[in-house]
Amino acid sequence: MKQANMTVETMDRRVYLIDASVYIFRAWFSLPDSMTDAVGRPINALTGFSDMLSRLIRERGPRQIAIAFDESLTSSFRNRIDPNYKANRESAPEELKHQFRMARQLCDALGLYHLACEEFEADDYIGTLVQVARDSGAASIIVSPDKDLAQLLGPGDLIWDFAKDEWLDGDAITAKFGVTPSQMLDYQALVGDTVDNIPGIAGVGPKAAIALLTRFGSLDGIYADLDAVLAMPVRGAKRLRKLLDEQRDAAERSRKLACIVTDIPLECAVERLQWTGCPPADADSLLRETGLGTGAISRLLDACANLPAA
Repeated sequence: MKQANMTVETMDRRVYLIDASVYIFRAWFSLPDSMTDAVGRPINALTGFSDMLSRLIRERGPRQIAIAFDESLTSSFRNRIDPNYKANRESAPEELKHQFRMARQLCDALGLYHLACEEFEADDYIGTLVQVARDSGAASIIVSPDKDLAQLLGPGDLIWDFAKDEWLDGDAITAKFGVTPSQMLDYQALVGDTVDNIPGIAGVGPKAAIALLTRFGSLDGIYADLDAVLAMPVRGAKRLRKLLDEQRDAAERSRKLACIVTDIPLECAVERLQWTGCPPADADSLLRETGLGTGAISRLLDACANLPAA
């Protein structure tokens, strides 16, 4: 699903919610660490994030926008549910942590609303802001390649994989994964997620999960009539029922881990997400404090300056 280029008349008025961390990590791994600030610290991740924002602002002209960051791999409420959650990931080196801090300072310099804390993840802030927007009658564009966020999609909402320029609505999610957005959480509970160390049910793959959710609708529906699995026209139905029965705790724990929070108490109305595109008067000096190079700063400020009038 491709989106047409916008003109001033067709500018998108939906809420843009940016999953910042994934783009910072991508830049960290893809851009050379020879890109440094005045004191020799790497700024590759920061520069990549900055250029991503410049392009998004220039091409999409967002008027409602928020940026969500991940603060920690090991301190969210999910680690209390399962200490193994994301335990397979290495902590960010100090050079990258510094760039995360500077990325948030960059957002301050541009007057962009941003969020992060150790209790919740970026996904949870995005989920909460999707709900804030929905309650006000607005739809959201989630800027992320992360399929986990598909569970948040409602009418009018989109996921935009910025790097691939791939746009997914609810129908596209169903076509791609075989389940609806409202079933994505239970799909993850069944198949798990090796990236986040979510176990799922060992032995249940995507095909079996799709067949189960097509037949029963939800994880609760499966366990409400587990014997009916035996009558499903799938290979190994008896084994499948046995796996579901033996690993129910793992499935339910996986669902808790994969479930995105949508009710963080932000005291935030959708008006808080309004952005004029006009950075504070001292934006240039604030951006220089991050260590960004002159070119990256110019691209950001030019994108803001050329934002079409609301």
